[in-house]
Amino acid sequence: MLPLDGDASNPSSSRKGKRKAQERDLKSYFSPFVSSSINPSTHGSEVGNAIIEEEEVVETHLEDTNTIDQQPGSNENDQNDQGTITEFNPDYIISDPGLRIPIEQFSPNIRDEIRRAFMERGPTQPSSHVFPRGQDKRRFRKEWFEKYNWLEYSLVNDKAYCFCCYLFRRVGVDDDKFGYEAFTKEGFRQWKNAYLALPKHVGGPNSAHNRSRAAFDDFDNQRASVKEKIVVHTKEAQKKYETRVDTSLAIVSYIALQGEPFRGHDESETSLNKGNFLEFLDWYKLRNEEVRQAFEFACPKNAKMTSGTIQKELAECCAQAVTKVIKEEMSGCLFSILVDESRDISVKEQMAIIVRYVNKKGQVVERFLGIKHVKLTTSEALKRAIVEVLSAHGLTIAKIRGQGYDGASNMRGEFNGVQKLIRDENPYAFYIHCFAHQLQLVVVSVSKCCSSIEDFFDYVDMIVSSTSASCKRKDLLIDSHHTIVLNKLDSGDILSGRGQNQETSLPRPGDTRWGSHYRTLLRIETMWDSIIEVLQVVHDEERNPSRAGGLVPIMESFSFVFIMKMMLQILRITNELSHLLQKKDQNIVEAMSLVIDVKTRLNNLRSEGYEPLLEEVKTFCQENDILIPNMEDSVPRFGRSRKGGRNNITQDHYFRVDTFFATIDAITTEFDHRFNEVSSELLTCFACLDPRDSFSNFDVNKLARLTDIYLDDFSFDDRKRIRDQLETFIIHVRRVEAFRACYDLASLAMKMVELKRHEIFPLVYRLIELALLLPVATASVERAFSAMKIIKTELRNKMSDGWLNDLMVVYIEREIFKGIDLESIKKAFQKKKDRNMQLPKSPRRN
Repeated sequence: MLPLDGDASNPSSSRKGKRKAQERDLKSYFSPFVSSSINPSTHGSEVGNAIIEEEEVVETHLEDTNTIDQQPGSNENDQNDQGTITEFNPDYIISDPGLRIPIEQFSPNIRDEIRRAFMERGPTQPSSHVFPRGQDKRRFRKEWFEKYNWLEYSLVNDKAYCFCCYLFRRVGVDDDKFGYEAFTKEGFRQWKNAYLALPKHVGGPNSAHNRSRAAFDDFDNQRASVKEKIVVHTKEAQKKYETRVDTSLAIVSYIALQGEPFRGHDESETSLNKGNFLEFLDWYKLRNEEVRQAFEFACPKNAKMTSGTIQKELAECCAQAVTKVIKEEMSGCLFSILVDESRDISVKEQMAIIVRYVNKKGQVVERFLGIKHVKLTTSEALKRAIVEVLSAHGLTIAKIRGQGYDGASNMRGEFNGVQKLIRDENPYAFYIHCFAHQLQLVVVSVSKCCSSIEDFFDYVDMIVSSTSASCKRKDLLIDSHHTIVLNKLDSGDILSGRGQNQETSLPRPGDTRWGSHYRTLLRIETMWDSIIEVLQVVHDEERNPSRAGGLVPIMESFSFVFIMKMMLQILRITNELSHLLQKKDQNIVEAMSLVIDVKTRLNNLRSEGYEPLLEEVKTFCQENDILIPNMEDSVPRFGRSRKGGRNNITQDHYFRVDTFFATIDAITTEFDHRFNEVSSELLTCFACLDPRDSFSNFDVNKLARLTDIYLDDFSFDDRKRIRDQLETFIIHVRRVEAFRACYDLASLAMKMVELKRHEIFPLVYRLIELALLLPVATASVERAFSAMKIIKTELRNKMSDGWLNDLMVVYIEREIFKGIDLESIKKAFQKKKDRNMQLPKSPRRN
């Protein structure tokens, strides 16, 4: 229920204006089309031109409204011959009041459901938005949201609307009332006259607005409905109803947290498997007599609380409770977005959105905001979908300070990509290409850097295919490896322990699976003898000629072992970096430092790693009876003819220069090409905040430059004071012992909050917060898609988009959900719509 209006509802406020400026016709203030600079005494031709212009704009607005109705969210199958919408669709619950479908266009049968959905979402009041100025230098003021809690603002057309009048105006009765058109259809934008128009719209006790407000409050109060006055339930019946709701809510919560299906194929009384929900309910009724009594005795058929619709509504309330906690935790702070798309099992393109922000404890948090089905993957369609999801949660583009996507052209395009479209509206929403994705591109590129390496990975694919192409071969590989492990345990070659020597298989490397190349080569090294044995068995038992026999001499060659050991050393370094980049609390400064460390390790490997690698390869070859060539022998260059000896080189030159050096040089060059953000001005300036080595990189000039880059986050006075505050800050943190334990930017932020230094150095903390907001990797989005595959399976492929979103929110943000009191969710469920029964009144506290 909306709280009562403040001074705006006081009739005395409308009597304050007896001044001469208020004697004009106030109806002109509600016209969003006539310029406020037109004087009533102006020549008639000017007024006539203004009226003609008004009519043209009205026609354009109507055309826009018709266009809105044909957007992807509006389904033509839901409309009858008269254009009335007869089927409820969550896409109709549009946050922006300037894009909404008029309430009278919905059928009376679903109008209450539409109203209830809008009331759950509440009025759109983007108080953190930077409101634009008009031609008269006036703009919307966020203080009006506090004074007029019914007021809404449209980000699309920069106009104000009335939430109560939109939902409960009397069509055909209030059409000629004062301000009706402005606050319900066209929108109000005469900010200069808002101090007169807003209280005038509220009016007296019997005004159209107050009648709509009364209807709003009555609709929100179910106990005041006529049905409740006619049908009276006993307290005992209400208690049993509450028991049924509590039980169903508890079961829904448990199943949603486990990601399991709710319904069964056959839910009849004689079914042996009614599905998880009903089976769990039957199990609980056998162990709790109160629950059994509530469900089986004197239970109305229309209030059993076990239908599929009830299950979905309960799950929706659970998801809304989680998102409410996230919004309260953000509380209007700056944030970044991480977005990616993936197809689900029903071949729908789903877009997942993660928000990254710094909470009040100084901790970096990444939360799953929601998933949305997108029918088009163009940059414009994806940007519109992102704005819709953010608006539905009360977030605006103006607060975005970072964007994290993969390398798809529709996302990262410099001219028409999503990141460019968002930066056109908010230039401070800096785009960072996912570091983990770039690292995988480096690995894929290196796997094809030269012919010998590319041929090696082709052989690896053949080995995986030959040993795992059928169940028989895979079982043979596992059994052979199991026998070899037991023999090595008996001989003492390997040690036993918890979690060691587990049953394993041979995975296939994939260009899009992070770390898959390293895992495959590691398994080949570990299962070497088993793979050789299986290849021999496959060659002997196959009726037709097989490639398996030819793979054995390839594996037992010095060249194959050398490249395998070399790539294991290189990929071990990059795989460690990949795991570090996927941490949720990873920050851009630490990521930059890790990338530089990896490049340094690769350079050290190039200068000092060849001789140890060669010795390791020779040892492996001796253990497996593989011929070791003489490094002084001459061989032709790879891919060249032996004829004439012009292309001959020594074995040492081939392995040292053409293979080892060439591969490391290729990966170093690819690192420099992919991770070019490290050298950008923005990240170079943020690197000065690194607390390691007693803030050795601290640079006042570079940090002060950030206040010019983030112009909207620092006022003119802030930019004047930042240097003094930075100089005091560096002296303080180098002196205080507690800051010496800070090892990265995240620990520095938490330590400042813990010691209340964020209040002493607010400008410095704001810089730290902006640095932490920049996304590093989209690993959280990939985890969301993993959860989607668990929830939406082949047997649940007809799951609706809203149902999928609700279950994913609860499943992914389980930490938040487990901390929510189910009592609040139960009350939200009861208020969601007109229930056939009411919960018992809570006892009053003295």
